[in-house]
Amino acid sequence: MAKHTIVLIPGDGIGPEVTNATKRVVSAAGLSVDWVELPAGAAAIEQGFDSVLPERTLAAIRAHKVALKGPVTTPVGKGFTSVNVQLRKKLNLYAAVRPVRSLAGVKTRYENVDMIIVRENTEGLYSGIENEVVPGVVTSMKVASEAACTRIARYAFRYATKRKRKKITVFHKANIMKLTDGMFLNSARKIYEDEYPNIEYEEVIIDAGCMKLVQNPDRMDVLLMENLYGDLVSDLCAGLVGGLGVVPGSNIGDDAAVFEAVHGSAPDIAGKGIANPLALVMTAEMMIHHIGEHAVGDKIRKGYDAVLADGAVKTKDLGGSATTDQFADAIIAKMG
Repeated sequence: MAKHTIVLIPGDGIGPEVTNATKRVVSAAGLSVDWVELPAGAAAIEQGFDSVLPERTLAAIRAHKVALKGPVTTPVGKGFTSVNVQLRKKLNLYAAVRPVRSLAGVKTRYENVDMIIVRENTEGLYSGIENEVVPGVVTSMKVASEAACTRIARYAFRYATKRKRKKITVFHKANIMKLTDGMFLNSARKIYEDEYPNIEYEEVIIDAGCMKLVQNPDRMDVLLMENLYGDLVSDLCAGLVGGLGVVPGSNIGDDAAVFEAVHGSAPDIAGKGIANPLALVMTAEMMIHHIGEHAVGDKIRKGYDAVLADGAVKTKDLGGSATTDQFADAIIAKMG
């Protein structure tokens, strides 16, 4: 096995706790790795950097091509711009990929959920172009380019083909936003017709699509959508299988990839040693497959699946009383 150099961004709040637990799981699984630990978010300011996303951190990700990131706090309605949004823009991480599947031992109202949300990550309303027209009136611009719409569509079809998925469903609102969502829809349709006619393809207006998701989620496979829709729907889908604490996330570009836990930094429980590291462990597994170490990734998945199925060791959010380290220890033990 080659030795890998991976940038590690612990984040803030519970971030350092879950990243430390994840590092132990990854090491026990046998990955040969040098971690380059660097800050982002409030932790960067606390360490004396003049930015929540230091150039040193960005440069390291560009150099080493892959990063594992813990949760970072983003102020609501004030303060600094989202670190996640900045990372995606500055590194051109245009594809957000979030697998969502039912897990044994995590009881929800649904069974047999197994889908992947592919979200365009650089445009739409998240372009951040807002203006105050007159006092009390603001506008926010939704941006779409044919190049970015085509790029994410091709990525989704390529991803689905590689993983032997059967269907892609495009969520849109092109009946109202005829130019922006219309462009997104037309780009996806063209990629399907010209390059991937072997995959089943459908188009669903997003409000009806959300209804279908909660009625019968097991009919969905790969969901493709623009930025804002993907943000909302990916959290909705996480709720189908137990919440943000049991799903991984990734941001993929042509030159770099950042894998991140999609849950928050939970400052109310930071430092108590009770945070669930599962989402970041699952994210690390996803990252490990990305770098081609499939046997190690499979070993980690086997470990956490077995812990959840057994049910003897659970953190508080899953109905148990285990600490962060105890849960990581249980995964390591089940990996054999």
